[in-house]
Amino acid sequence: MSDEVTPWRVFEYEGFDIHVLPQLKPQPAPAHAAPQGSDRYEYIGFICRHGAHADVPGESLPFHGDGDEEFKSADDAVQEARHIGRSIIDGTHPDISVLPLVSHHHPG
Repeated sequence: MSDEVTPWRVFEYEGFDIHVLPQLKPQPAPAHAAPQGSDRYEYIGFICRHGAHADVPGESLPFHGDGDEEFKSADDAVQEARHIGRSIIDGTHPDISVLPLVSHHHPG
């Protein structure tokens, strides 16, 4: 396993799992230049019910930064994503709700 691979981080919260993957943010490069590496981070993430199969359609809820956000370190990006994930689960996020995950639940 190479050092370049950043593992998903998982946080359990209120019966859900918040999965976060910090990523180096790509820097736009001038047309005549090679793409520049970045020292800034962004994140992608998803929420699923604790123990759910996240790869099953309808079992997970993706979220990500707004594209303008950038963080100085992977840990900063992870902490922000964790905060966003909690706000989604708490119902305080303005755009994303876990309601589809809750109502989608199949009786077992």
